[in-house]
Amino acid sequence: MERGLFITFEGIDGTGKSTQACLLAEKLKKHGFSVVLTREPGGTPLAEKIRALLLYEKEINLAPVTEVMLYAAARAQHVAEVIWPALHRGEIVICERFSDSTLAYQGYATGIDRNLIQKADSIATGGLVPDLTFLLDLETTEGWARVRERNNGKQDRMEAKGSSFLEKVRNGYLAIATQEENRVKNINCSGKKVSEVQKIIWEILLKRINCREGK
Repeated sequence: MERGLFITFEGIDGTGKSTQACLLAEKLKKHGFSVVLTREPGGTPLAEKIRALLLYEKEINLAPVTEVMLYAAARAQHVAEVIWPALHRGEIVICERFSDSTLAYQGYATGIDRNLIQKADSIATGGLVPDLTFLLDLETTEGWARVRERNNGKQDRMEAKGSSFLEKVRNGYLAIATQEENRVKNINCSGKKVSEVQKIIWEILLKRINCREGK
């Protein structure tokens, strides 16, 4: 059996990753594909507990290395328990956030040694890299406004760092997209309807699927 397809969605907060991941999963299922939809940090009972710790905004001051290792631990469990088994079954795995998020948020934006992040991630994933990544890109001011509207002023620990932090994250993502343009497809979402973004994603994915099948 051919290994399944691993697709990830990335981008700063407010770009619509969850919406587009769900829409893509639904469309693929309608076309007869077996799909696993998941997210990071999280995706397993253990990883969800780590997620709650990572995003908790009060009474905790994580050391930078601790933060990286917690993300790696959650990802290791997620890959072992959910992602690899589904890929071995030949299924399509759609994941909201993966390794690129850690590199963008903790590396480019927070300033943690990117080599350290990549080493920890390599151990956690066993070298697993997405086959295709959709980077949903927005101007930081637009993404930040969406976050504020969505949360009614409430913030998790990452969002509490503010729009200037998100700008650094965005620049990190753009750098990753430039370095890995074959895997990471940068989609400018500014001024586009959800349906327009969905159409772009579907067209890109169809080309990748056809290429895998030799069409």
